[in-house]
Amino acid sequence: MEIMQLHKSPLFLKIIFIVSLAIIFFIGAITFKHITVLKKTSTWISKSYEVNIELERLLSHVKDAETGQRGYLLSKNKSFLKPYDDSNEEIKKSYKRVAELTVNSRAQQRNLKKLQYLISRHLNYLSKTLYLVESKGYNEKIVSTNLVTGKEAMDSIRVEIEEMITTQKNLLQYRQNDYNSTMNYTPLLIYLTLLITLILITIAFIKMNRDVVLLKNTVHTLSVAIEVNNLSEIIGNFGSWQLNLETGTYTFSDNQYRLLGCEPQSFEACAHEYLKFIHPDDLEILTEKTQNIKSHNILPPFTYRIIRENGEVRYLKSMGQIVTISSDNKTFIGTTRDITSEIDDQILTEERNRELESNNKELSAFNYIASHDLQEPLRKIETFISRLVSKDFNNISASGQQYVGSIQKSTNRMRVLIEDLLQFSRTNKTEKNVVNADLNYLLENAKHDLAQAIEEKKAIIQSNNLPTLHIIPFQIQQLFINIIGNSLKYSKKDVAPIIKLTYSQIVSNEEEFLPNTHHCYHKIAIEDNGIGFEQEYAKNIFVLFNRLHNKNEYQGTGIGLAICKKIVENHKGFITAKGNLGVGSQFNIYLPVE
Repeated sequence: MEIMQLHKSPLFLKIIFIVSLAIIFFIGAITFKHITVLKKTSTWISKSYEVNIELERLLSHVKDAETGQRGYLLSKNKSFLKPYDDSNEEIKKSYKRVAELTVNSRAQQRNLKKLQYLISRHLNYLSKTLYLVESKGYNEKIVSTNLVTGKEAMDSIRVEIEEMITTQKNLLQYRQNDYNSTMNYTPLLIYLTLLITLILITIAFIKMNRDVVLLKNTVHTLSVAIEVNNLSEIIGNFGSWQLNLETGTYTFSDNQYRLLGCEPQSFEACAHEYLKFIHPDDLEILTEKTQNIKSHNILPPFTYRIIRENGEVRYLKSMGQIVTISSDNKTFIGTTRDITSEIDDQILTEERNRELESNNKELSAFNYIASHDLQEPLRKIETFISRLVSKDFNNISASGQQYVGSIQKSTNRMRVLIEDLLQFSRTNKTEKNVVNADLNYLLENAKHDLAQAIEEKKAIIQSNNLPTLHIIPFQIQQLFINIIGNSLKYSKKDVAPIIKLTYSQIVSNEEEFLPNTHHCYHKIAIEDNGIGFEQEYAKNIFVLFNRLHNKNEYQGTGIGLAICKKIVENHKGFITAKGNLGVGSQFNIYLPVE
């Protein structure tokens, strides 16, 4: 991962650039050195040719001197002495030139010194012979001897010059070979230099092209991101701002202006202009919060009011923090959001909470009335009817006795209805003491409360081992009482009720009724063999005051199962009913696993 990041880093590009320059300079240096060697070799070859030519010229000048001397000796014509006289100067020039050309060759310098001696010796013999001939009474034998000696000196000169030419040819051959070798490698080196340069230029072009494409894509992405951010600010009803801590200059987004009720970029982005929109009562708060913005790394969220140009008051919430864009550039970025609707909703919620609190007080008063004031006259009616039946029932006519019975039944139903309403009201209360409770213990308490009805109907209640759950104990006990009581109430005539409670733990997607969240639930199924009901009424039986049977057929207020549903909802669970007319019914309770 670090290698991938290094490949994309600017440092990597700088390293590649420096290495490329180093390679180019290195190859350039080698090429320059190679060309210098080539030039030097070419110079040596030229000098070698020139040395040979100059040696040939030197030998020619010596021959000219000898030829002129012989011509004079034979003809006694002094015109033949002109080549002899001129040759001395020419010999010196040629010798000097050869000495200059062979200055770097020790062997040739040694040969050149020897050649100088031989030439001087030969010229001396030539001069001496001329002198003897021009003298009166010269000895021919001596002249002849000088001529022979001069010839020998000339032969020595030829041999020495040939030797020097041979040496120079060998050196020339060596330098020619070196030159040819250098010439053989020169095209390869130039081609290699061009190839490496071309490769580096190609790599640089490809990299630059990729960078340009990447830069283009980045610019496009950044442009889209800016537009998305602008659209997000409009949808989210917020704006953004920046403060360059080095220069002290501000930058406002377009929507920051819109929050103030102004057109984008309609005034200079600065603190002085912004403070003109602040509500006078909140100006001190804003100044206090932002006065140390340069020395703190964060601006905690705070709320203040502004007054738009049209006079509308809006609530804004700002926050921000410092970000370091580069080592020398720190910027404080912040966001400002319009929370006027939230403030209005909060005010509305507080008003509704006050109304709800008032309604709860009225409901508590109703509960008190229902539990005391309403039941008190009902108890008196029951007392008076009871005394009337015990003392004067026989003195009442038959129709009167029937009326008294109807009054007793009505007062009994009224008492049950009031008690059920109180029970439903208590279920709706928010006070919920959630603790770990054993369901087996709560079931036994429920059976104890229903003992008389169980005994009268000879009911059989079966259950497997129930777990200990985090619940509201008295509500779950009431749940058992209501559902088992419902099964007892709607049992078949002359058939002993059999009520079975089974427990299992399931996943939500295993049951069609539950949301498909893969959450685990405790499932408690309560099944009976009663009269059952049509499945189309499965949801209606949990509706408050809803009854499937006439009150003369089965007693009840239509509140018991509504209480059961409310209890299960208090535990964030679900309850369903499944009926089969004439066969029985089953209630399934699902409580979430915590």
